[in-house]
Amino acid sequence: MAMREFLNLSGIPFTKEGIYATNNQFQKAGPKGFIHFKVLQNDKLYLHVDLPGVPDDRVRHRVDAVRKKLVLFSGKTPDGNQREGVREYSGSTGLGCDCCEITGVDAKMKDGVLRMIVSRVKVKDHDKKCTNFVPLNAGKSGRHLEENPFLVRGRKGAFVGVPLPDDGLYFAVDIPGVCCDDVEVLANEHEVRFYAEVKNVHEHDESGRVYLGCVNSRSSSSAPPPSILTQNIAYDAEFGVLKIVIAPRNYKTSE
Repeated sequence: MAMREFLNLSGIPFTKEGIYATNNQFQKAGPKGFIHFKVLQNDKLYLHVDLPGVPDDRVRHRVDAVRKKLVLFSGKTPDGNQREGVREYSGSTGLGCDCCEITGVDAKMKDGVLRMIVSRVKVKDHDKKCTNFVPLNAGKSGRHLEENPFLVRGRKGAFVGVPLPDDGLYFAVDIPGVCCDDVEVLANEHEVRFYAEVKNVHEHDESGRVYLGCVNSRSSSSAPPPSILTQNIAYDAEFGVLKIVIAPRNYKTSE
């Protein structure tokens, strides 16, 4: 039986600068990179880390008890979705100086983004201002996609697509920071387009991200696939991942 196939055009560079953000081929505006860093006015540190797919209550963090200069964090996506598989993240970030120690971390996970406000105190060189911070965000544009440096298991790309029976399609796209209410999905006969925007920008983020993409479909045989408009289209955005199911009218799209 012929199956519908994917043709993802969103990651093809159309300019000499390449893709807007090498961390995600669907990102078209907003801060680039998998991690962002900012020194707040109260001298605390703000860290923003992309962990798409991780629920709000399945992330852990702790301060290195020995050096007190590193924050260790980890997270895992839910079990049970065989189409995507499980993803696990693990990493660390912290101070780049010898004069300060971490005294506390206020962390919150939402929409696939871990945000941490790190408190610190000077333990030596009190008469000098600390200027040696964590390296700044290395987000960039380019012609080659980068992998999330904190991913230790699971799918590496921001996109996964799986054919379903009877010319159906399932695909998932990482859109960290975006909630379901801020996603639009449109379709024509053989193409699905989506637009996702972070509208409620966090007070410490410089701006909101915008994600835009399209997925064309074609048949694996010489016969054209049925029009997408004759099938059910269901979508949901949860934990920073947009999931879309295109399936026959009688197909269950609950997963």
